[in-house]
Amino acid sequence: MPVTLKMGELMSDEDFFQFCQMNDTLEFERDSHGNIILMSPIGSFTGNFNSQVLGKLFIWNENSGLGEIFDSSTGFTLPNGAVRSPDVSWIEKEKWNFLTDKEKEMFAPICPDFVVEIRSKSDDIKYLLKKMEEYIVNGARLAWLIDRFDHMVYIYKADKSIVTLDSLKVKLSGESVLPGFVLDLESIIK
Repeated sequence: MPVTLKMGELMSDEDFFQFCQMNDTLEFERDSHGNIILMSPIGSFTGNFNSQVLGKLFIWNENSGLGEIFDSSTGFTLPNGAVRSPDVSWIEKEKWNFLTDKEKEMFAPICPDFVVEIRSKSDDIKYLLKKMEEYIVNGARLAWLIDRFDHMVYIYKADKSIVTLDSLKVKLSGESVLPGFVLDLESIIK
């Protein structure tokens, strides 16, 4: 079923979901103004890095049983209307279970509690920094931006504070959001 819009008309959430399904070989995000953003594929190193972070979070979550984990191809409709696909994300089980089955099948209307964005070669750092702020404003409780090109880590917290680390030789804590989760970045970046 084609999605037809008049010039200047914004896609509804359902229209955008259908548009993405019809173009399933491409990845899109939508900002809070309705602009559609085509996401470029990432390089192999970044893809491997994403997988390692996801894997470590998966193991922690299997042991804790506290929530649900999502990869970079998962879209979420944030409260501001943006549809975002973080590289790695996690939602507390109780919040996830509150959603209907229909909501879970589309771009779930929820902001993940925990978000990781990993800068790839094609990513503009200013764009990613704004995206991280957007996650926090929309309800994320903890968000990490890992910039391996400038050797920086930005830790965004629910209280809107930002901690900046100028090294990738660090261990990141999941704090109270992911109790007991620690990500040793140095062990991933070789």
